[in-house]
Formats: sequence, C-alpha cells, structure tokens
Amino acid sequence: MTPESRLALKAQLVRQEGVRLSAYRDSLGYLTIGCGRLIDPLRGGGISHEEAMLLLDHDIEKVLTALVKRLPWVADLDDARQVVLANMAFNLGLDGLLTFNWTLSLIRKGDYINAADAMLKSRWAVQVKGRATELAQMMKTGMLIAAKSEPLNA
Repeated sequence: MTPESRLALKAQLVRQEGVRLSAYRDSLGYLTIGCGRLIDPLRGGGISHEEAMLLLDHDIEKVLTALVKRLPWVADLDDARQVVLANMAFNLGLDGLLTFNWTLSLIRKGDYINAADAMLKSRWAVQVKGRATELAQMMKTGMLIAAKSEPLNA
C-alpha cells in the first residue's frame, strides 16, 4: 500500500470510528480506546509489550518535562535523584509529589539522607512499601538501582 493510501485509510478510520482518548464501551459493549482499538480482555483485546513500552517512553518524557518545568532545580540533580523524583511523580502524579514539601526542600538543599528518611515516614511509603525503600536508598546514595527482574505482570 502506498503512503498516500495509508493516509487515506487513516483519515477514513478516524472519521468513521472517531477518536476517544479514554476507554469506552463500543456498540457491542466491549472496552475500546483510541480509534476503535479493542482492549477488552474478554475478546482477546489489549496491547502488545512493544506498545506498552512505547506508551511508557512517552509517559516518562511527559513526567520529566513537567517535573523540570514545575521544579527547575531538579535539572541540577544527579541522575539517580532525578529518577527518584520522576518515579514518585509517575506514581503519585506531579501534584501528589508536590505535596511532599519538607522532603522536596531537603532534596533541594542537598540533605539527601534526611530526605530519604522523610520519604520513608510518609503515608505513601506505607502504601508502596518496597518501591519506597528502593527509592529512598537511591536518594541516600545517589546510585541507580538496576532492575532485578521482570515485573510480575509482564
């Protein structure tokens, strides 16, 4: 198929299917998203691992951009501590991360040990357990922790 034909097909599908940016039920009641993309597991829908990783790359870029826009001093942190804050923003949403006033002030001052302790004393740490422990360790040491294994639901 020529590139022009592909563009025509895409335009037709957008016009005929519409574009929905959140999950919805199609005319048969199955979960769908985007431009008629079946995601309902009852019908074998979903996304591929490759698609999930593309979405994740996009989401990481959005989080990093928003984080540095709202907290410009984050750009001056080492990579490990930027990863910690981006991870927390990904998990909590940027607005949720911004409620960590004391922790953020400690990080900005370079008091990483007390910042890590503050992270571990939060309600968030109780909720996410091992994630908080890992991120607090990275905050303390400034060293990245490599992935140890595949996620449980990979």
